[in-house]
Amino acid sequence: MEVRAEILLPTQELRDDIPFYTKTLKMRMDMIYPADDPTVAVFSGHGIRLRIEKDASGDAGTVRILTDDPDGFAEGARRLVAPNGTTIEIAELNPPLVLPQVQHSFVVRRLADQAPWVIGRAGMHYRDLVPDRLGGAMIASHIRIPDGGPVPDMVHYHKVGFQLIFCVNGWVDVLYEDQGGMRRLNAGDCFIQPPEIRHRVCEASDDLQVIEIGVPADHVTEIDHDMSLPTPHARPEREWDGQRFVHNLAEDAAWKPFRLPGFTCRDTTIALNTKDVAGVQVVRRGSGMPKWSAHDADIHFTFVMRGTMLLEGEGRAPFSLEAGDAFVIPPEMKTRYANPSDDIELLEVTLSGAFETKVIDK
Repeated sequence: MEVRAEILLPTQELRDDIPFYTKTLKMRMDMIYPADDPTVAVFSGHGIRLRIEKDASGDAGTVRILTDDPDGFAEGARRLVAPNGTTIEIAELNPPLVLPQVQHSFVVRRLADQAPWVIGRAGMHYRDLVPDRLGGAMIASHIRIPDGGPVPDMVHYHKVGFQLIFCVNGWVDVLYEDQGGMRRLNAGDCFIQPPEIRHRVCEASDDLQVIEIGVPADHVTEIDHDMSLPTPHARPEREWDGQRFVHNLAEDAAWKPFRLPGFTCRDTTIALNTKDVAGVQVVRRGSGMPKWSAHDADIHFTFVMRGTMLLEGEGRAPFSLEAGDAFVIPPEMKTRYANPSDDIELLEVTLSGAFETKVIDK
């Protein structure tokens, strides 16, 4: 069975439209009738099919044409009006990624105060961990799939500057472009998804929970209908915009002193594989007493995975935090992680991956 779709547009005089659509917009005329006094013509091109019909009802509408050379299309015009009244917008096919300037703020998001979960893409449940999104600079989402099984996902990619997936609970199976077969992310493991790497979420356990960090906050997700996963070749050294795919495993990770007294950490190798675009550390209680400190990272986000602590900020009332809570500390603000429980475990994400911390004795 053959099926075609057409967009119907009205006109008052078809003969005025033909040169515009064929010469200015470089579309192909596929059909015209009647021959002696045409009232209908069909044009195709640039992924669309237009039926322009004399005295048809409806609005003349807007057509967007995306091209990788907008200056070389339609003599560089970005907005035209066809003789039949249709507005034509010419835009970039792949516009450059815009990273908004960070609007720094001290943010504390507690699970106990959180609004209901929102159902998002592929039926996943989302809750926002940074409501102001630092002026659009980043998005931090707590994502869960309550009922395990196959995930109704498609091969897709994200136009981002940085993206982290960290598994907090359960497991999830994902296929990635040029990374061999199925990858299982268990609790404590993480993926770095380089910009525009194709991937598909395949199956998840009951009560899967992950933390997803994306830069910038508003970024495009595109479906790739042509690629099948897994791809035939494994190319672990491949880079996308200077970043490599990372599958970091919590098992047998090496722990070392953290940058803050009183804690230990394990490095997820994110800073190395993103060339310091970002850094990701898992933090636990160590020896010694916590102290006040300040950092100069542009973005400093932390999610409490286990345990409890008291977040103290200079000039602010302290916050009692527990598992599921998150916070953002702006640069140069003095804070202290006080009264950490023995089982405290934090996920720290910073942009960039290279920054300085000043420990303050007070």
